[in-house]
Amino acid sequence: MRLLLHCCCAPCSAPILEWLLQNGHKPVLFFYNPNIHPMEEYEKRKRELTGYAEKLGIEVIDADYNHNEWLECVNGHEKDKERGARCSICFYQRLRRTAQEAAEKGFDTIATTLASSRWKNIEQINEAGMKAVEPYSSVSFWDRNWRKGGLQQRRSELLKENGFYNQTYCGCEFSVRAENVTGL
Repeated sequence: MRLLLHCCCAPCSAPILEWLLQNGHKPVLFFYNPNIHPMEEYEKRKRELTGYAEKLGIEVIDADYNHNEWLECVNGHEKDKERGARCSICFYQRLRRTAQEAAEKGFDTIATTLASSRWKNIEQINEAGMKAVEPYSSVSFWDRNWRKGGLQQRRSELLKENGFYNQTYCGCEFSVRAENVTGL
């Protein structure tokens, strides 16, 4: 399996990467998160993930940041509740781009670390992933539940061991509580 793993941040990625490496998989990471706002938050998450991947000897493909394009995709859904239509649109946009990258670069499988967060609806993520690979007959979506098998506990341990920054919101300005992030 040639796996392109969409990654959102180091805390969500670390236990998955550890599991993959222990089980004979060496993914390439794909950092595509145009939803993250403000830019300082985006840069912080990207820097932490790429630093951790470098430590593990794992390649990272850094996609372009285009927050305005993401805003256009979710236009009209700014007031949706978390786990609503805006989140489905966001997951699909990010996984569609991941599937496109996979097809262009010869990967046969994509997966996402979004599926590790207990704050996300795994059915929404899986639906977005399956839909994202539809145009690419050579690419499949691995809908593994990364919350099971002790990975949630391992996430907490790796977060502490590595001193990872643990964000308090998914990344978009519509999900953030103003008291947690300044500069919005």
